[in-house]
Amino acid sequence: MMEYCMECGTKLTERFLKNEGMVPFCEQCNAYRFPVFSVAVSMEVLHPDKDKVLLIKQYGKDRYILVAGYINKGESAEHTVVREVREEIGLSVREVHFEKSEYFPPSNTLMLNFSCVAETEDLSGASEEEIDYCRWFSFEEAVGAIARDSLAERFLQNFLRRRGLCHD
Repeated sequence: MMEYCMECGTKLTERFLKNEGMVPFCEQCNAYRFPVFSVAVSMEVLHPDKDKVLLIKQYGKDRYILVAGYINKGESAEHTVVREVREEIGLSVREVHFEKSEYFPPSNTLMLNFSCVAETEDLSGASEEEIDYCRWFSFEEAVGAIARDSLAERFLQNFLRRRGLCHD
């Protein structure tokens, strides 16, 4: 729970709000304060043939994850998918589909997972500033390569399970 008002800094109290229950309340602003968190997207970027998925390494870590990024103010989640894949990998995508969401406590972020299909398999436009390494993996290889016990792994497993491509 938030302890202080994000507008004025006053310590919040709890007050009952019909249909909501106990909600943080700022006496100074005379306003209820609902939770504040970031929202981001992650993507299963599929090869144009839809038989492979793109995984990346990022931030100097030796682990494979999905492409991801934060949603900018005023931007739709679908637009963020297109923008982030273009910025990080240099690819245009189509067939953007929502898959699943999950709250990620370590960064106070609601993660929205999407799948999309790359227009080309060419990874030569990948940004050296944004990612360390990327490559296409068969679905089976991706399951073995993706970071263990990660949100990326849960999203990938969900994507594959929904298509009957993985059983765990």
